[in-house]
Formats: sequence, structure tokens, C-alpha cells
Amino acid sequence: MSTQGFTLRPIELLLVFTGGSAGTASRLAVSLLLPQQGPLPVAILLVNLTGALALGWLLTALAARGPETTRRKKLRLLLGTGFMGGFTTYSALATDTMLLFTQGSTAIGLAYGLGTVLLGAFATWVGMLLGTRRRTPQGDAK
Repeated sequence: MSTQGFTLRPIELLLVFTGGSAGTASRLAVSLLLPQQGPLPVAILLVNLTGALALGWLLTALAARGPETTRRKKLRLLLGTGFMGGFTTYSALATDTMLLFTQGSTAIGLAYGLGTVLLGAFATWVGMLLGTRRRTPQGDAK
């Protein structure tokens, strides 16, 4: 299948599907381990912030290793697009934010919604900083 220079390969779909399934299952596991105790959906907050950090690290670390190779593309599709795409959930963020608004917790809803986006951007930046750190064979940071 091709659309103006973009070719969709079955192996790439399988990688995204496999990673997405594992990411979604991992998000569910976190939600079950950290059930909501109060008005703030802590599990979803942690999932989104952890995912933002990990995605920032992954994409920067892969790019820092040079031009994209077949192996790096597969890792990006499996772990970035697939796993992190399934693990993070901005639809749940939007839903939870609206639920807080409709339950009369406007301040908490604003803090949760805007805070997640701002902290997520910061977490991505930190992940990118970590991804640029390269190690020499002796273990020193470059």
C-alpha cells in the first residue's frame, strides 16, 4: 500500500499493533495497581508523565545514534508509536478533566488538565536531555 511516497508494510503494522497492545495492557495494570482514591486520577497522570519522559528519551536516543536504520525504525514503531501510544492516554486525560468539571471540581480539573500537559512537556524535555547523554565504552558521559 502506498500513498505519495509513504509505504505501509505489514511488518510495521504488526510492530505498532504489538507495541500498542502491550502498552495498553501496561496502562491497565498501572490503573489496577493504583486505583483512584480521591478526585485526582493519579494512575493516568503517572502514566502520561512517565510515557512523555520515556518517549522523549527514546526518540532522542535513537536519533542521536545517527540516521534511521531499519532496526531503529522498527524500535521506534514498536516502542514509540506502539507501546507509548498505547500506554499514554490523552483521551482519558480529557475525559477525567471533564468529569472533574462536571462534578464541580473546576479548580482541580484545570490544575489536572493544564498541569498534565505542562508537566508532560517538561517530562519530554527531561527525557530528551537524558536521550542525548551518550556513554563511551569506559562509561563516561559524552
